[in-house]
Amino acid sequence: MVRYVPRLADGQKVKLAWPLALFRLNHIFWPLDPSTEKWARYLDKILAVLGCLIFMQHNDAELRYLRCEAGNRNMDAFLTGMPTYLILVEAQFRSLHILLHFEELQKFLQVFYANIYIDPRKEPEMFRRVDGKMLINRCVSAMYGAVISGYLISPVFSLINKRKDFLYSMIFPFNSDPLHIFVPLLLSNVWVGIIIDSMMFGETSLLCELIVHLNGSYLLLKRDLELAIEKILAARERPFMAKQLKELIIKTLRKNVALNKFGQQLEAQYTLRVFIMFAFAAGLLCALSFKAYTNPMANYIYAIWFGAKTVELLSLGKIGTDLAYTTDSLSSMYYLTHWEKILEHSTDPKENLRLFKLINLAIEMNSKPFYVTGLKYFRVSLQTGLKILQAAFSYFTFLTSMQRRQMSN
Repeated sequence: MVRYVPRLADGQKVKLAWPLALFRLNHIFWPLDPSTEKWARYLDKILAVLGCLIFMQHNDAELRYLRCEAGNRNMDAFLTGMPTYLILVEAQFRSLHILLHFEELQKFLQVFYANIYIDPRKEPEMFRRVDGKMLINRCVSAMYGAVISGYLISPVFSLINKRKDFLYSMIFPFNSDPLHIFVPLLLSNVWVGIIIDSMMFGETSLLCELIVHLNGSYLLLKRDLELAIEKILAARERPFMAKQLKELIIKTLRKNVALNKFGQQLEAQYTLRVFIMFAFAAGLLCALSFKAYTNPMANYIYAIWFGAKTVELLSLGKIGTDLAYTTDSLSSMYYLTHWEKILEHSTDPKENLRLFKLINLAIEMNSKPFYVTGLKYFRVSLQTGLKILQAAFSYFTFLTSMQRRQMSN
């Protein structure tokens, strides 16, 4: 089974950054190549169903642990299992949505890499600018890699100490001590950890790449329009100036509409998954910060995870804000086409009137900025990221006050 290979419009393979190259190996979150045969597609669906069943088994075992510790009123032990359970439930929702829209995702990525992705061979300067905005996200991916490494190394210590410990806080409804039961369960722990960790950094990396390249395409649109206007003004062919600018704006508007349409497709593809991601973020950050606060040395994995999630939200919010700022300036882009100079020099009154009406239409079409949203409930912006952090801090202070009350009693 071959996973989808991103290609540019001329068929050239795209050199993926290492987080996306690893994410492409995730058989649940990355679509198949269109050339995949029917039997391979059926096999992939069977593997996806088996993966979902493993998720459900882990959900049941981790929920049993949480219910047990909640019944014992052991808040510290309860919060030990909370982060992995929250991210497991989040992964279940996101994976189900992707599996239901696998073919749409493949077609969407095909359109992106063929039409929106900035070709480094044609636009090396803009590609460097766009790729530079992904550096923070790649640092986040490395931090997530450190988190899963901390979990995967725990079986080694278990063997040294001659214990049969799972990677996560779990209670199974059956005896898991026999070796022929323990080993498969432990291997399923490893599989779940790798799948979910690659989801955490991979899908965010993909979403950030989609947004920054769309933003870069808008910037290229603005640059090309300004350069073409300079040529019209420099040539000063007075009988044709208004017509030349009109044709240029029509050409630019067609590209503008194509970019707007892709933005709508991006919104349709990711709005639910973004909502799920942000909805779980505050609770996850609260549990992580509490565990890191109570025992920083023993819970260093939670501290790294907290840092990765925080930077992820802020970097994604900043990229979303940049796109909104660029799309908000499109109306000004059409207004600042030096149309007044064109009308001053043009000798064709009919073309002048058509040009004036076209500019008004272009400004009206781009009167609102574009945001990626979570089911229209919130926007992916820096402000939203800060609000989530503020909510997480409020939950954290509540938990610390409860802990002090328990200790005083």
